[in-house]
Amino acid sequence: MTADDPDPPRRMGAVRPRSADRLRVAVTDGRGRSRPAAGLSAWLSAAAPRSAVGEVAVALVGDRKMRDLNRQFRAIDKVTDVLSFPADAVPAGLRPAPTPFLGDVVIATGRAARQARAAGLSESQEWRRLALHGVLHLLGYDHEQDDGQMERLERRLRRRAGLPVD
Repeated sequence: MTADDPDPPRRMGAVRPRSADRLRVAVTDGRGRSRPAAGLSAWLSAAAPRSAVGEVAVALVGDRKMRDLNRQFRAIDKVTDVLSFPADAVPAGLRPAPTPFLGDVVIATGRAARQARAAGLSESQEWRRLALHGVLHLLGYDHEQDDGQMERLERRLRRRAGLPVD
């Protein structure tokens, strides 16, 4: 553990994989079809904290789909920029997969495009910012309850990976 990459909060039943493993990222259109995303997969794999080990699926979806997901899973009738759906922890007594699935990150492309324009970023940069934010949620970070821990880590990771920091 280093100051730049603290261990995330641990979930019950979470298994710590071998440190030699890396984060693998699949980018899809939300229906499981691979989607080109200007190097998002490689960038996220390199930018994520070392504690992010396993597989992550990033789905790039339209605003209507994101609104539907928010209604279905959060009882919120609006579009948000990113949602994270952590994978279920391995039940006690079962052997974990060699490469654990951390979960899904869903990005609303329309909302991301509007935010990118407003912030003077490219859409690719905004997708990267949102994907990193989503992965930190998959690792157990919660900016609504952690007294700024997630925000500080996210800023360090963005700076180190060459993304503008607010």
